[in-house]
This record gives sequence, structure tokens and C-alpha cells, in this order.
Amino acid sequence: MTDRPRVAIAHDYLTQRGGAERVVLALHRAFPDATIHTTLYDPDGTYPEFRDAKVVVSPINRIAPLRREHRAALPLLPYAVSRLPVDADVVVTSSSGWAHGVPTTGRKLVYCHAPARWLYQADAYLGGPANSSMRGRALSVLSGRLRRWDRRAAASADRYLANSTVVRDRVAAAYGIEAHVLHPPHGIDPVGPQQPVTALADWAEGGYLLVVSRLLPYKNVDVAIEAVRGLPERLVVVGSGPLEARLRAGAPDNVRIVTGLSDAELRWTYAHARTLLAPSLEDFGLTPLEAAAFGTPTLALHAGGYLDTIDERVNGTFFEQPTVEEVRAAIVTGRDRAWDAAAIRAHAERFSEAHFRERIRAEVDRFLE
Repeated sequence: MTDRPRVAIAHDYLTQRGGAERVVLALHRAFPDATIHTTLYDPDGTYPEFRDAKVVVSPINRIAPLRREHRAALPLLPYAVSRLPVDADVVVTSSSGWAHGVPTTGRKLVYCHAPARWLYQADAYLGGPANSSMRGRALSVLSGRLRRWDRRAAASADRYLANSTVVRDRVAAAYGIEAHVLHPPHGIDPVGPQQPVTALADWAEGGYLLVVSRLLPYKNVDVAIEAVRGLPERLVVVGSGPLEARLRAGAPDNVRIVTGLSDAELRWTYAHARTLLAPSLEDFGLTPLEAAAFGTPTLALHAGGYLDTIDERVNGTFFEQPTVEEVRAAIVTGRDRAWDAAAIRAHAERFSEAHFRERIRAEVDRFLE
């Protein structure tokens, strides 16, 4: 009798709830015996399902403020990752900038959400020119050293997978590595339980426009809010982040911002939405698939990962620029379009977790044969 091959998972940090963290949960369901290695772990800040996994953290996890604000840890993360050794036959790393650098005794399969935005798309990440803010200037000072570390980390991988065609192209540009595309699964199971959101109960009957996003500058949530100002449509924003207080303070009466929703509450919110708004430049267009699982169409920016997940004949339409004028025009133009909810749900099924699980296990098996 031989020992079972050891598979481990690594991720940048488990401190928030987002698409990348849902991918880690899908990876853990694919490899339920795998230990998850990460630099920072905040059980209350991320999905509760991680409590059922064995999670190994780096030394900087002892610094409580960093668990609450991982962006403040940026200069320390190369140190943290280098002190997160993984003893396994294969480590599957879910990376958007750090996890691909974990040292390991075995083979390394990188599932890349994007090369580090703060290094290769700094202006978009910061919401303006990098030299216009103290944070951006500090990042500029560090960027040379961080890029050298990042490229060495990328070169340590045995194989790269990208979550979309645009990320595949960015991996090639940043690292000179040919990555294969494996789309992640949509993370919300529409047949699961639903729980009404009290703050939205009076909007449920008529429906609303919906944005599901972290509240960061490059997400363009402020554009969506301004686009509905003065319109009869109502907008629900689901998310949290550094811009939350400013967005709340400036939001008109037909906008509501809700945070900290459980999966049951998020299902209810998607189920009662009329249209999803997606104005950000995304590496992978996840939220249109989550909406599609409930038969809900999307109005999205004609760029990035949305090109992989939106079919204009089936589940959405595009606007060309993330401006108030273009988003508003798309909302007005799309008011009367009829959609086939069954066809939209069928589109989402093409991105099922079962398909993702089959593909990622096949990739790992290639290393283990």
C-alpha cells in the first residue's frame, strides 16, 4: 500500500469575501484533504467555510491590524510568503500577486487571477496616477524590488493557468509565460437557501439594478451610483471597502449600500434583481455568471474578463467606457429589452463547479503520474 499523494493549496490572504476566495473554497472541495497556506487569515472577515479547513499562516499573521487591512502589509508580503514553506507533492496556488512565491518541496501549479495589479496596473489599482498620492509614491519606490521578486516567483512555477483570456495575455506580457485558460466556477448555487435582506425588503417587488463589488477605486462603483442619479431605477450596491463611507455619504435616495451579506442573503438579492451593472475592468467576469445563475442579465464594460463570460445574444450587453454618461445610456436603452431567463441560466451552467473540479484535478494528476 502506498501513501496518497499530498496536495496542498496556497492563497495570497484570507481576509475578505470575494471571487478569489470562492475559488479557494472550490479548490478545497476538489481536494478536501488539502491544507491551505496563506499569509494572513481573518476568520470573521472571510467566508465561514474556511473554519472547516486546516489553515496554516505566515509569521505576520500575529500582527492583528494586518489581518483587518491586508493592503497595509504589502511591503512585508514577500517576506511572509518566503516563510510559508509547503511540504506537498503538488501545491495549487491561487495567486493575484503573492502565493505563486511559496517555497515547496514538490511541484507548483499556479492558478493566476491576475499578475499583481499594483505592479503592472498601478494607476488603475490606485484610481489615478501613482505619483499623485503618498501611497502611490511609496509603491513607486518599492516597485522595482517587488517586480524582481514577483518575476522570480513566477519563474518558480511548473505550470501556469489563467482564469481568463485577458489574464493569459497579461501573464505572457509580465512573465513571458504561456498560460492555459481555465475559467473559475460561478460561486453562488441558485438552489441554496435564501434569506431576505431587511434593508431591501421594500424594493423586492419591483426589482432593482445591482452592483456586487469591493468598494475600491478601479471598481467604478461611484460611476454606477452617479449614473442612476435622477433616474427612476433603483440601485443596490453589495460590498465593502475603503470607499464605503464616501459612497454612502454621496449616494442619492434611489441607491442603497449593503455589506456583510451571507450567501443566503446574497442569493435573495440576486433573485430579486432586474439587471446587474458591471462597470469595472475585471480580470474575470464572475458577477455576470452569478447573476446569470438566477436568470438575471448584465450591463457591463466591454473589456477584460467580461468578454469571456457575457454573450450579447444571451446574457448581457456592453457599454464601451466606464463613464456616467455611457452607463446611464445603457440603463435607459436596456429598460425594455426582453430576456430569456432559461437561456441565461443555461449559459451560467457552462461555468459550473463540476467542470472546474474535473479540469483542476486533471491538471494535478498530470504532475502525479
